[in-house]
Amino acid sequence: QVQLVESGGGLVQPGGSLRLSCAASGSIFSRYTMAWYRQGPEKWRELVAHITIAGNTNYADSVKGRFTISRDNANNTVYLQMNSLKPEDTAVYYCNTKPVIVARWGQGTQVTVSS
Repeated sequence: QVQLVESGGGLVQPGGSLRLSCAASGSIFSRYTMAWYRQGPEKWRELVAHITIAGNTNYADSVKGRFTISRDNANNTVYLQMNSLKPEDTAVYYCNTKPVIVARWGQGTQVTVSS
């Protein structure tokens, strides 16, 4: 069964940084584009960034220039480096494939940006 396990969230002040990690089962990681999604308070889940198997990346306009997605194919892990965080980045962050293949999402990791 495919599992997605996110970690690395926390409370950070505006302007701060966090690095999120997502460990994914090998059965999907090596075959799919991986992505980070987020769901803020009373908001729909949205795509934040994705990275292809070859390492090509794409970002939502709201995070472009501040966030960096990367992947470690040897360890089945995808990362999201988040810099210059803003209060509007507050959300639960999830990883999954793009398009979404894994029906059972992980528990996510909470990111709270507040002074």
